[in-house]
Amino acid sequence: MDGDRVGPAGIVLSASIARRYYLDGRSKVEIADEFGLSRFKVARLLDAARRSGLVRIEIRHEGGIDVDLSVRLRDRYGLQHAVVVDTPDDDDASLRGHLGRAAAGLLAEVVTPDDVLGLAWARAVSAMAEALPPLPGTPVVQLTGVLSLPGGPDTSVDVVRGVARASGGPAHVFYAPFTVPDAATAAALRRQPEVARAFAQLPHVTRAVAGVGLWAPGQSTLHDAVSEADRAALRDLGVVADVSGVFLAADGAPVRTELSERMIGIGADQLRQIPEVLVLPYGTAKAPAVRAALRSGLVGGIVTHTALAHAVLGD
Repeated sequence: MDGDRVGPAGIVLSASIARRYYLDGRSKVEIADEFGLSRFKVARLLDAARRSGLVRIEIRHEGGIDVDLSVRLRDRYGLQHAVVVDTPDDDDASLRGHLGRAAAGLLAEVVTPDDVLGLAWARAVSAMAEALPPLPGTPVVQLTGVLSLPGGPDTSVDVVRGVARASGGPAHVFYAPFTVPDAATAAALRRQPEVARAFAQLPHVTRAVAGVGLWAPGQSTLHDAVSEADRAALRDLGVVADVSGVFLAADGAPVRTELSERMIGIGADQLRQIPEVLVLPYGTAKAPAVRAALRSGLVGGIVTHTALAHAVLGD
């Protein structure tokens, strides 16, 4: 963190500690034990919260982040980071821009030179990449193949290369489709040198960023890109969400499908090994998919907006 500048994760942490201390009456020792901090660090954060104006009569933050919702969402699902952007529930492009900037701020705050960043293509991830300041030489790994979209192919390779250029780190990319007609073709593509080299980096990924799709028309880029037979087959299996091509049931359990065998991308077991997967969902219709993702144990962080946070929490 540069100087006294506090990023989204620091704001939410300070608000969480202030809530415990000022509203719940917890001691500094109890708070230190809960958050894995020293009591001196807790005391410094409480002092900083008062100086900055975060703590007054109520706990709040002037600056576009709904601290209360962020804390509630993080505590409800046991997340490492939750940032809820206080923005009107307007058009999707505007929401993506707001979430992209907030996610870029969060990554700039938490990414270290020891991290390896994985990116799965989603429109919100592209918006984040555009807003991302330089990172400290962070290697960047492509997590999924390329989808064929009505407006042309997605820009997953460009996003990874762009973030890597900004960070000065290496870009591990490959040119392969996300879905193919049969499992044999998928297996052959995974053995191609550039795909194999990128996938060899997956065990080293420490943070990843992805979108969340609801398995319904217009709510998942992957759903809209596959055949109607594939869409129906997954609905019949109880799929409600996809995260980086990993399909989830309503309770968060990964669903293995025939389509999974025909995809070039990270799998559920590999995604689970990443210490923090950050998702950037938007649109209140996706609430069931977001709940599934947060229940799955695959996701450790979220950047979203107020209306969707309320819907996920059942407010």
